[in-house]
Amino acid sequence: MFDFSIQKNALNAKVILVTGAGDGIGRQAAKSYAQQGATVILLGKTVAKLESVYDEIVANGDPEPAIIPLDLKGATEQHYIDMCDTIEQQCQRLDGVLHNAGMLSVLSPFEEIEQSSFNDVMQVNVTAPFLMTKALLPLLKKSPEASIIFTSSSVGRQGRAYWGAYSISKFAIEGMMQTLADELENTSVRVNAINPGATNTQMRSRAFPGEDAKLLKTPADIMTPYLFLMAPESKGVTGQSIDAQPKTKVLK
Repeated sequence: MFDFSIQKNALNAKVILVTGAGDGIGRQAAKSYAQQGATVILLGKTVAKLESVYDEIVANGDPEPAIIPLDLKGATEQHYIDMCDTIEQQCQRLDGVLHNAGMLSVLSPFEEIEQSSFNDVMQVNVTAPFLMTKALLPLLKKSPEASIIFTSSSVGRQGRAYWGAYSISKFAIEGMMQTLADELENTSVRVNAINPGATNTQMRSRAFPGEDAKLLKTPADIMTPYLFLMAPESKGVTGQSIDAQPKTKVLK
């Protein structure tokens, strides 16, 4: 996968929805998908940020994207049903979804986690992807080759002290991905997850404020698996949780 050679216009004519498209990894993924010919639907809560990504994509000469302003923390199931109807009416299809939006909240001892904070993290990181995917599945199934990518984390595979709600939410995402992949095994929809690893983003800087961000990979550095899992070359790859920055084993 990490030797994947990006063919020009590998995503030509595809329609791909990216959540959290205004910042960080979501912003870069949206631009990378557009550069490969996809019409990207930019979803996020801050319109100005989405418009900035929109302008960059258009200025680069890539297919004109669409914008969906939506705050996942307050969105209901009906919002996602209406969103799916709008996508089908305006784009006629949907070939991919990158669930990138996420909420970190406060890192604290378990007994100090406030219920309101826990609920907000679960709403954004788990409930929103669940309801959105549920609403979009009928449209995705109409695509000859559809791909859903969830965003995982190392703390969603091995729990870590003080990462409480965020860690729990990412364990849930791993389970959601595996459940969907098994259920959709004999359909045209493949489902995988990517753990981006330590990447220079605003969320990372909030979690590790003393870290030297210049030593981290940028979102552009880790795009290969994001492109691979959306491209036709990944047909048949499903139920996988992939590290965007795999550790190199040192032989002794």
